[in-house]
Amino acid sequence: MLHTRTTDALLNLRLEGMATALDEQRSSANYQALSFEDRLAMLVDREIGDRENRRLTRLLKLAKLRNNAVIEDVDFRVSRGLERSHVLALAESSWVAQHHSVAIVGPTGVGKTFLGCALAHSAIRRGYSALYLRAPRMLEDLVIARADGRLAKLMSSWARVDVLLIDDFLIRPLSSDQAADTLEVIEDRAQRRATIITSQLPVAHWHEAMGDETLADAMLDRLSHNLHRVELRGESMRTSDMPATDLP
Repeated sequence: MLHTRTTDALLNLRLEGMATALDEQRSSANYQALSFEDRLAMLVDREIGDRENRRLTRLLKLAKLRNNAVIEDVDFRVSRGLERSHVLALAESSWVAQHHSVAIVGPTGVGKTFLGCALAHSAIRRGYSALYLRAPRMLEDLVIARADGRLAKLMSSWARVDVLLIDDFLIRPLSSDQAADTLEVIEDRAQRRATIITSQLPVAHWHEAMGDETLADAMLDRLSHNLHRVELRGESMRTSDMPATDLP
């Protein structure tokens, strides 16, 4: 039948959204009164919507965000130094296009990871790629990659990501080798890609925690340009029934 051939042709062209919408139009009398142009426009809109949903799903899977945080769930009612206008402006992701960095600092339990993931999610919704890395694990991955010859490939893959979220940065002082590896990650991104860093340490204390003064100077020089700071404060928001990574 012609109808079946048309659906099969759409599927062969990988126009699954249009194929599904066409079957829906055939099975409902509500569409019969519409003009050809209107029905065609609805088919195209469905295809665009389906492709956008698939793209978002794919980017979120690749990002490996620690939680499903979205900017709409950020709680501005709790007094912890969050300025609504500042956060919502960051959620527009213009800083990503400009290859800026965001530093989210504050004591444990105030929602740094949640906010970082929410900003990364906002960027993904605007078409950017993202990747979540917890700093201690990132450093371990670099050591392993160097040992088995994958270092250049791993560094290259991270460098291509539009938004790299480094969580728990400087949770412990770095050795000289770790400081050097951290500098290389930041160097690959400076003025080329966007970076989000969360840390319990205020930015003013990062230099000391880096250990090696020369490497610290170089890294902070690259990060300090076009750095947007979000400084959280207050008591931990963790409760017995809310995982730490789900804090809004």
